[in-house]
Amino acid sequence: MMPRRPALAFALLAALTLLAGCKHAVRPAADDAPIAVRLIALNDFHGYLQDGGTIKLPNPMDPAHPLREPAGGIAYLATRVRELRAGQAHSLVVAAGDLVGASPLTSALFHDEPSITLLGELGLEFSSVGNHEFDHGHAELLRLQRGGCATPGDGRRSCLDGHFDGASFQYLAANVIDTRTGKPLFAPYAIKTFALGDGRSIRIGFIGMVLRQTATMVAPSGVAGLRFADEADTANALVPQLEAQGVHAIVLLIHQGVEPVPTPADPSCGDDSGGLLPILARLDPRIRVVISGHTHRVYVCHGANGRLYASAGSYGRFLTRYDLQLDPEHDTIVAATAENLPVINDHAANPAPDAYPSLKPDAAIAVQVARYVKAAAPLAERVVGHLRTPLSRVPNAAGESPLGDVIADAQLAATQGPTQRAVMALMNPGGIRNGFDHAGDVRYADAYATQPFGNNLMTMTLTGAQLYAVLDAQWRGETRTAVLQVSKGLHYRWRRDGDGAAVVPGSLTLNGEAVDTQASYRVTVNSFLADGGDGFDTLQHGRDVVGGAVDIDALVDYLQAHPALAAPATSRIERVD
Repeated sequence: MMPRRPALAFALLAALTLLAGCKHAVRPAADDAPIAVRLIALNDFHGYLQDGGTIKLPNPMDPAHPLREPAGGIAYLATRVRELRAGQAHSLVVAAGDLVGASPLTSALFHDEPSITLLGELGLEFSSVGNHEFDHGHAELLRLQRGGCATPGDGRRSCLDGHFDGASFQYLAANVIDTRTGKPLFAPYAIKTFALGDGRSIRIGFIGMVLRQTATMVAPSGVAGLRFADEADTANALVPQLEAQGVHAIVLLIHQGVEPVPTPADPSCGDDSGGLLPILARLDPRIRVVISGHTHRVYVCHGANGRLYASAGSYGRFLTRYDLQLDPEHDTIVAATAENLPVINDHAANPAPDAYPSLKPDAAIAVQVARYVKAAAPLAERVVGHLRTPLSRVPNAAGESPLGDVIADAQLAATQGPTQRAVMALMNPGGIRNGFDHAGDVRYADAYATQPFGNNLMTMTLTGAQLYAVLDAQWRGETRTAVLQVSKGLHYRWRRDGDGAAVVPGSLTLNGEAVDTQASYRVTVNSFLADGGDGFDTLQHGRDVVGGAVDIDALVDYLQAHPALAAPATSRIERVD
């Protein structure tokens, strides 16, 4: 992903706008100079230990043709963090959630324990939870924080060294409420104290939270007994608590973000959209800095009340450097700037080493990553299929993608036998995390990267009327459309209907025959959907449910059964408006 503007201009515009917006701020006396504090932030790391692919960056020699640079990898992140902390008397590494979940095999095969451990060694101290921290349920998330080996049984490996100590950093979850106790699942905030000498110190409070829609984005069984409270109300209620403890510099770590619009440089980001904006509009003005995530976008923005908010994209390809100035007399933030810095690795040729120098990996962390790579290699490198064409996960105008079709077909093929008797399969697009971007051999690691959640296939009986209800629910979500991918033989049309959309009545057919609203059909979905994930609660009412294979196994079996697979025509779903 490309930053909103070239790095130097990016930081300068942010700094100028912040200073302009803070004319009303109380300035310390000239003989009591501001104290510099550097925050180094990441978000949406998702267990990408080895690298994060490539990123687009401005080309200083030819602005019309951006550069593509190799980026990411936790050993390179560690080096960049070390550089950013050099010479800084007061610095801190923080994060805004989704550190794990939907991870590549090198981390996921080991229950994401490698990522949790190495992020701690990198220097991370505080992180909000993200929605993907709940992918395997909140009991597993508590284990990742506290330590201990996972219960065997799902094919993954835990405690490669015989033990797992848990996260050395602290997860924060102010708006994740355990309904049994009425208290947050993790601490709602943390306070960092920096000693200044002569008995003096400055303190910064960090509130951590996740978007309140998390319960609709993960399997409901994994968040049973939890309530996700309103973000702004929760943060605002904590401000007086922090100030009562003498903490007046407050930073919000929130797993929610904006969708930058590709317009000319605008430090206010006034044309942006996304779930973070209504939260910011209601946020207490005493929260001056917001570290965000979730949308996987790279931005630095300056909103109302002189508030600075930014995101470092995803997969460890950028870090955000926040430079704060604190009034040591009142412990308030009087100035702040931010800049997103790329994490360039040496995994591929660097087209512009002078503009974007490649980093050297941290040797100790690189050794540990190599251990996990080696342990995963026998499974990861196994060839499981061959493609004649790439399979993209990018949907067409109707919401259908070639890879989505293939995954739905694989799930149907895996459940057509006499036990499940499936006649169709539906796949949630959010469960398809990567595409097959190249033709040729497919390794198990490549296949796993498309579906890293380890969901079981569930086949159930639905009426035709329930099928229509399921498909109409694709457009009911609060924040996004989730067009289900459908198996071969299934076809329907949809159109816009007021503020939403709906399936054209009577257009749903199976193998050319109209679906009868009174008849019954055997339908396969993954366990996430069967549990009502993504708001498809009708699927919780399916009858005669029979479990089946793990979704990745179904895909691998399908690839092996079709050794020269090509992208199918995306014509199963039609948009008619």
